[in-house]
Amino acid sequence: MKLKWTDTHEIAMQLAEAHPDIDPKYIRFTDLHRWVCALEDFADLPEHSGEKILEAIQAAWIDEHS
Repeated sequence: MKLKWTDTHEIAMQLAEAHPDIDPKYIRFTDLHRWVCALEDFADLPEHSGEKILEAIQAAWIDEHS
């Protein structure tokens, strides 16, 4: 399954697996953007993200981390 920016929950799950030692409450959006784009299943354009999408991914990751 190829991921797009709107697949926030799936992205969060993959980020939690890829970065188990990271507390998502304290990440910078520049790092989050880079990590999402580096996911193997990610297939969207990097410039299609925005602050609201990154916030949604971060919130989903925090939920996954809890």
